[in-house]
Amino acid sequence: MINKLKILILLLLTTQVVIGQELECNVSVMSQQIQGSNKQVFDTMRKALYEFVNNTKWTDHVYKDEERIKCSMMFNITDQISSDEFRGTLQIQANRPVYNSSYETNLFNYRDNDIHFKYVEFEALEFNEQAHTNNLISLVAYYVNIILGLDYDTFSPEGGTLFFQRAETIVSNAQNAPQSGWKAFEGTKNRYWLAENLLNDKYSVMRDCYYRYHRMGLDRMSDVVDDGRGEIAEALTDLRGAYRENPSAMIWSIFFTSKAKEITDIFTEAFPDERSRVVQVLKEIDPANSSKWDMINKGTGI
Repeated sequence: MINKLKILILLLLTTQVVIGQELECNVSVMSQQIQGSNKQVFDTMRKALYEFVNNTKWTDHVYKDEERIKCSMMFNITDQISSDEFRGTLQIQANRPVYNSSYETNLFNYRDNDIHFKYVEFEALEFNEQAHTNNLISLVAYYVNIILGLDYDTFSPEGGTLFFQRAETIVSNAQNAPQSGWKAFEGTKNRYWLAENLLNDKYSVMRDCYYRYHRMGLDRMSDVVDDGRGEIAEALTDLRGAYRENPSAMIWSIFFTSKAKEITDIFTEAFPDERSRVVQVLKEIDPANSSKWDMINKGTGI
């Protein structure tokens, strides 16, 4: 009887650990461009990354199973430099459920075109917040914190600050790393600048937009469509001032890459005068998607 009780307690504790994790992340490793016989290493890598992302406790909060953040990380390995050294790209996506609906909105959709790391098969992946010990682990932990920060920002004003600060710490720890993507002088759109933009007061209006767009806008549209859509319109309009100050900042493309189609669909159904106002703003702050914004005025979605 005592042994059965111990087993039951162990099972309950194990279940709580699994349910308590924050992410429900699909991890894939593509290696079609790699020639050679040892393809097993990529399957082992995928399994190790999956366990690392999904079973690490990234916050102090308890998540129910249905509350876990759905996301994906797709590693595309394009070069195998040695038996344990790889180069490629990483595509990251994350979604957020919209209240009172079955709809999920895309929160983050970004491709890191410059990942370079070492992976020793069967070696444990463990994250050290105090130091940069492994570029693969730092990459994954960095993007996990970006996902968490964006998700928390949509539920409370600047709610994701702690996670963006953790991402910034990962960047700081990697300043002496030989791999690129972590340093300010390496370009204007990399891991350094994403974390910098998210914590820079000059772009705080964007973080306010994440909250208003999702919590005050999308989450209300199942009950009061016009009010929710109006809140989204105001949030987008408020971006104009900060955009004019620095139109080349990375934060704009991060937002609109994930939101352009959705915004088009939302405002296609708006009143003509609202459509016209929003399109004028969108064409200024996101000219790259002008063809999509034209569809709003035509009353057609993508």
